Amino acid sequence: MLLSDDTAAALWAANPGLEPFHAAAEAGHLLIRRCTACGKAHWYPRPHCPFCPGTTAWEPASGRGRIYSFAVTGKPPQRRAIAYVTLDEGPMLLTHIVGADPHALAIGQEVAVAFEPAGGSLRLPVFAPLHSHQDTSS
Repeated sequence: MLLSDDTAAALWAANPGLEPFHAAAEAGHLLIRRCTACGKAHWYPRPHCPFCPGTTAWEPASGRGRIYSFAVTGKPPQRRAIAYVTLDEGPMLLTHIVGADPHALAIGQEVAVAFEPAGGSLRLPVFAPLHSHQDTSS
């Protein structure tokens, strides 16, 4: 668990506009926001477009993307990979990579969304490699 139940509940209550995101996450689906005026998708979800004066709407994301950048943190056996993942739809998320040796990850590696409990019923998106990285630099 990433957050205490009380902290998670407080964060959820502080931003009721994220209820559709959290409901989808509980069902294992990732939602992003897309501008109804310029058509650009973005992350972090907000009601107004960061690219133009338009408003935004929720839409399902594929949940797939690629590692843009990552860093390995912590001491064994608690090592974690913190990464920027670029979704196939365009937005970039700061997240954790799970389900793989952090030292076996690679920039450009394909990943898919999963959800980790973060306290209470709150679930946050994390990503897992779709397949192991193959070194093709020889």
